[in-house]
Amino acid sequence: MRPILLAGLMACATAVPALAQDVTIDTATGPVTLTQAPQSVVVFDAPSVDTISALGQPIAGLPSPLYMGSIGGMARVLDAATPVGTLFEPDFEALAVMGPELIVAGGRSSTQLGPLSRIAPTIDMTVDGAGGNMVSQTRGRIAAFGALFDREDAAAELTEALTAKLDEAAAAVKGKGKALVILTNGGKISAFGSGSRFGWLHDAVGLPQAHPGLQAETHGQAISFEFLAQTDPDWLLVIDRGAAIQADSQAARATLDNPIVARTRAAQNDRIVYLDAAPIYISGGGARSMMHTLDELIAAFSGAEG
Repeated sequence: MRPILLAGLMACATAVPALAQDVTIDTATGPVTLTQAPQSVVVFDAPSVDTISALGQPIAGLPSPLYMGSIGGMARVLDAATPVGTLFEPDFEALAVMGPELIVAGGRSSTQLGPLSRIAPTIDMTVDGAGGNMVSQTRGRIAAFGALFDREDAAAELTEALTAKLDEAAAAVKGKGKALVILTNGGKISAFGSGSRFGWLHDAVGLPQAHPGLQAETHGQAISFEFLAQTDPDWLLVIDRGAAIQADSQAARATLDNPIVARTRAAQNDRIVYLDAAPIYISGGGARSMMHTLDELIAAFSGAEG
């Protein structure tokens, strides 16, 4: 019996490394080595929720609310996950009881990296688009999560789909005029240009800017209705922050319903595009969210004349 028992123990010992391989991935704070294919995962970052779920990886715990229900397939993901606090205030007691193998933070929750790391290995996967690198960061996160969760084939397919969608959008906007991207917040308006949070709408598909040189601030450059009149864009791409977070505030359409905006070329040619706010404002940088917004650009620009 002893030789048989010893052989069995040796077989188990040699099998462990194959089941628990390490993998090194790129994160927002640099390369990190983790155990591959963690089974119990909690995610405190909306773009990461998007991309991880798009790869087919189950998510055990999520903060609430996330406002991502309009993105294809996300309602089911949100319903299946255990609530673990909010993006700003994780429920550490619930996390301790759950005992996840991995926690993914990012964006608004990145300040909680230290406290979360005391519960389980925690990585910062922020996608901020700094310097006009939104798309490359998104591609990098797809690759990293694909390697981490042992879903490289799914990651390759997702990257291919994103690339195809970017090419389609670039073809749709070519020669169709210049655009201004704005965010409304109640009655306030800010504009975003190349290199900013929403600047990938210009940078990634070659959509010309109606007003080059805008400040690449996190919250955009505050502008007035007179600025809109002076810029007079061919297209106005509108993101309604209130709609994104389901706030009880003045809607973007009401904010822009005035004689000054009505005289712009965008308004007169019916080229004011109200983007679905949550996918670009809440989970912008997530793979499916980015493709959702690209689909909106394709639909708006494809039928327009140059």
